[in-house]
Amino acid sequence: MPNSGSYGGLVWQGVSGGMAMPIALTIAGSDSGGGAGIQADLKTFAALGVYGASVITSVTAQNTQEVTGIHDLPPEFITLQLDTVVRDLPIDAIKTGMLSNPDIIRAVSERLQSLAVEKLVVDPVMVAKGGAALLRQEAEAELIQRLLPLACVVTPNLGEAEVLAGMSIHDLKEMEQAARRIHAQGPRHVVVKGGHLAGPPVDVFFDGRRFQYFAGERIETRSLHGTGCTFASAIAAELAKGAEVTEAVRSAKAYITTAIRLAEPIGRGFGPTHHFGDLYRQAARYDILLQLEEAMTQLRAGGIAELIPEVQSNLGVALPQASTPQEVAAWEGRIALVGENICPVGNPRFGASQHVAAVILTAMHVDPRYRSAMNIRYSPAILQACQAADLRIAQGSRRDEPGGATIREGAPLARGVAEAIQGIGTVPDIMYDLGEVGQEAMVWVLGHDALEVARKTLTIRRRLLGH
Repeated sequence: MPNSGSYGGLVWQGVSGGMAMPIALTIAGSDSGGGAGIQADLKTFAALGVYGASVITSVTAQNTQEVTGIHDLPPEFITLQLDTVVRDLPIDAIKTGMLSNPDIIRAVSERLQSLAVEKLVVDPVMVAKGGAALLRQEAEAELIQRLLPLACVVTPNLGEAEVLAGMSIHDLKEMEQAARRIHAQGPRHVVVKGGHLAGPPVDVFFDGRRFQYFAGERIETRSLHGTGCTFASAIAAELAKGAEVTEAVRSAKAYITTAIRLAEPIGRGFGPTHHFGDLYRQAARYDILLQLEEAMTQLRAGGIAELIPEVQSNLGVALPQASTPQEVAAWEGRIALVGENICPVGNPRFGASQHVAAVILTAMHVDPRYRSAMNIRYSPAILQACQAADLRIAQGSRRDEPGGATIREGAPLARGVAEAIQGIGTVPDIMYDLGEVGQEAMVWVLGHDALEVARKTLTIRRRLLGH
């Protein structure tokens, strides 16, 4: 149920009180680098469709490499922020982060206890990613004795779990033991995060009765700043929307994994995750489908019948950072020649063509900007038209590959593209191979997007006709 309660004359009511949008509150420190703390929490709330409010406990001077200063706000001003927020906003879930000293923990805990918060997620922040202490040692007992008993969910990493449980952790069994010890201190649910152990990361969830295990993937990246803040905030956001605790943890795990995988390199140290990565990706999928439609409109208007090979053509575009064929969109049934006109068969769809995906993904491995490709007919005249258009040309080959299933898998094309790229040291505009018995010779037009590929293709056609 959404939170509701009163204290000191303040009355607050959760989402059932008439607010259409869930509201979550973060009580945490500010990260001037923008990757963790309040900044990460609010980004997470926004990305997950929850309105975010904030109470700042400390102001830090930090970037992706270091924390150079910490200034704690007075406890009375922290509680003033909290009182002012809840007097107006119906809070559905609260997340705490950096509470650096005993006085702050006492003040926040007293207020939260008065609020009778049901959906409180405690991220027991102790150390920054770069190693700086964010929780004074004398505050650890206050955190354990005052804040943990109020928590619906507490989300320690291995180092934090060792402090809270008073034990060393080296494997899954010890993670379970630590979760039991932490649960005995009062929180209703415990998630001990296993990212710092070797092997595939596994988080251990304990509700006092049984364990559940949330496996993840090991992503090689330095963009890990603020992952704990983001994970805990995602749990709070899902709880604010009404999810059960287990489902909230599961959803938060998926969210942080995607945010890490899609992170862009920012700064020279431990960069932030990409809180809006999945939203941007969904928007990119829609834009790509529209882009393929527009490129097809231009190709049909330009009349490229002379360039369609016997096996027909296709045109595809990959998502940024694509790594699988399912992240590459192309026309479902290729681009056919009907009389003197071209006609796409079906609709553009992600995962529609292994052939196109193999070419694009291989090119992207060398230069991620080259996310589109189209195959056209090979002939010496067409190759001369490519040269006349001042396009970079490279030759590949599928001669060592058998026909049949492996060609449908796209592997020979990938090797041919890799060979062509290796030959000139960069991604070309044009890659061609001369074919073999049972394999039609082919030209591939490569570009940054479908519209650029369409423009190059139309230029080739004009040069071919002597225009």
